[in-house]
Amino acid sequence: QHAIPVTELLRVEIEASPTMSPTLSLAMTQAGMILGTAAYMAPEQARGKPVDKRADIWAFGVVLFELLTGGMLYGGETVSDSMAAVITREPDWTALPAGTPPHIRRLLARCLRKDPKQRLRDIGEARILLEEPGEAAAAPPAQAAAPRRSWLPWALAGVCVALALALGGLLWRATRPTEKPLLRFNADLGPEAVAGSRITAAISPDGTRLAYPVRPAGAGANLLATRLMDQSKPTILSGTENAVDPFFSPDGQWIGFSADAHLRKVSIQGGAPTTLCDAPAMRGAVWGEDGNIVFGVAGGAPLARVPSTGGTPQNITKPAEKGRSQRWPQILPGGQAILFTGDAPGSFDDAAIEVLILKTGEIKTVQRGGYFGRYLPSGHLVYIRQGTLFAVPFDLARYQTRGMPAPILEDVAGNTTNGGGQLDFSRTGTLVYLSGKSGASPSNLSWLDAMGKREPLAVPAALGPRFSPDGKRLAFFTPFGISVYDLARGSATRLPSPNGEAYPVWTPDGKHIVCASGEGISWVRSDGSGQPQQIFESKNSPAPWSLTPDGRRLAFHQSGEGTGRDIWTLPLDTTDPDHPKAGAPELFLATKGNDVEPVFSPDGRWLAYTSSESTAYQVFVRPFPEGASGGGQAQISTTPSRFPLWSRTAREIFYATLDGHIMVVPYTINGRTFEPGKPRQWVGTQIALPGNPTPYDLAPDGKRFAVFLPPEASAGGEKANLHVTFLLNFFDELKRRLPPGTK
Repeated sequence: QHAIPVTELLRVEIEASPTMSPTLSLAMTQAGMILGTAAYMAPEQARGKPVDKRADIWAFGVVLFELLTGGMLYGGETVSDSMAAVITREPDWTALPAGTPPHIRRLLARCLRKDPKQRLRDIGEARILLEEPGEAAAAPPAQAAAPRRSWLPWALAGVCVALALALGGLLWRATRPTEKPLLRFNADLGPEAVAGSRITAAISPDGTRLAYPVRPAGAGANLLATRLMDQSKPTILSGTENAVDPFFSPDGQWIGFSADAHLRKVSIQGGAPTTLCDAPAMRGAVWGEDGNIVFGVAGGAPLARVPSTGGTPQNITKPAEKGRSQRWPQILPGGQAILFTGDAPGSFDDAAIEVLILKTGEIKTVQRGGYFGRYLPSGHLVYIRQGTLFAVPFDLARYQTRGMPAPILEDVAGNTTNGGGQLDFSRTGTLVYLSGKSGASPSNLSWLDAMGKREPLAVPAALGPRFSPDGKRLAFFTPFGISVYDLARGSATRLPSPNGEAYPVWTPDGKHIVCASGEGISWVRSDGSGQPQQIFESKNSPAPWSLTPDGRRLAFHQSGEGTGRDIWTLPLDTTDPDHPKAGAPELFLATKGNDVEPVFSPDGRWLAYTSSESTAYQVFVRPFPEGASGGGQAQISTTPSRFPLWSRTAREIFYATLDGHIMVVPYTINGRTFEPGKPRQWVGTQIALPGNPTPYDLAPDGKRFAVFLPPEASAGGEKANLHVTFLLNFFDELKRRLPPGTK
């Protein structure tokens, strides 16, 4: 491999012969790229400048010159010698036969001008010069008169043959698709770039611009950045705090994204973002040519459509069956159907890729065993399974695959918990992707103490870890549902999960777990016996978060009407602990932002929570049960933060900053007044924040946390700059390896 710098942004890696033959073929006629056989390159081509059809005019002139002289015009011992001659040396006009007609000399002079602006514009003009001979050409030196030679008819015949071949070659090239070899680019996005848990880099339709998340030094939240391919630094788009899953408008002038349970858009030129609609737990969006945006939502919510100018979303599918979802949509060419990822009973590696036919409402399964399906203009369906990108020819008219899928790329990052794929493509045939293993979280769980000591926890990839009251077990959830890990025995018990149970909360006696279950909240035994019992039904995606010390009231958050997510409490009658009864839910807090993650204090008199009412997430405490009506709100965090936790052994409250630091705040209580102290870092080690479920939990003894660690922290290394990989001419490569007509 040979590395050739193209721009400050990209490093090119190409396959080349070890002997470096005189033909250099990088198959891209753009600035910085070299294409062709050295002795027949145009000067601008040899310099690596942009070229057009006038480079073919030059090559025609070289061939004609060599037909007349019987020797090479720009030969050399090496490629470098030939290219240097092309750039610096004028043709040796004295090498032409003395009897060469003036109009042939004039044609050669017009073909071999080093400035392409002075060459023939089209090869058809050569015929005019041949049919309308004029005075002797001005460019070559005048030649002495010589008697007509017998070879002249043969030379003229050769000229005609060369002209016919050139015209035929240009016509053939114009009527055939250009096959271009696959080129691999590696792009360093810089030290501020961060990987998204679902999608990291989006590429504009014309392939000239990227959008991706960054976390600038001193910032408390991720923001979106955009970067042209020939730029060395990104432009940060202000007002895009907490943005995830970027996507471009068809004209490339806008970037859509999800932030704080809303669907938003921002101009590539910057300015204030526009909120389009509420979209809690959004899972993928696509901007259609008709000006509408189609998006998916976690859980069983249907696919929805909203105008790109904003408005009320309209459902375009029916709600999915319990435990399933419809996410990561793509509008297929023609706008008559939508490709999307359906849920699976287990990992998204086993998901179904489906098509919604808009005219009839029919949903058709087109591929099983993969996720994040994408139709490419090459006529192929691609999808991810077990970290590998597969491709299969796809019949767009019948919405069905043709033939067997084949692995195309290995080591493509994806997320088997939410079905997100770390790839995007442009209409120009460029694929951009993030390398890495597919998984549900940045790493497995680890112990972390106040001294920064790390120790792996033998728990599989999980979400939402919660310690039992006695600290001997750890509950977590995956796409398969909730499991309980016995820390002493080192074994996990999977609880019955018929409806995709998630977000576990322990009861005070440790015998039961409250959890999200389908469209509501359920109650299940923690030893795995018995089925979950639904105690509360809601279509607003309720997420249980905390129980009072007596277990008689549950705090949860769910979507509100025009208020983002709101905090509610649910009274529970646990007289019969195996068959609890829930009373009417009571609203605790609803602001214009998202109010989430409510946690009761150890004495049950206070409720800590996270709110984005002031745009950025902050942690607050309010008295319970008074809530908003009782006043007494205290802000705990001083920088954007989430996920409050109470210590059971000291008057301290913990939270996580959005850049992954665990903070601790001492507090005092005077009557009904909560007085927080000054926040400080509990430990210098940064943790990973894999998503909305709580990313950590404090052991009951207060000495250490169960946390997710970024891969580099898990390995004991330092954070490396984020890189993405580009594949140019990816569509051509697919056509070569899997012809679209394959059956």
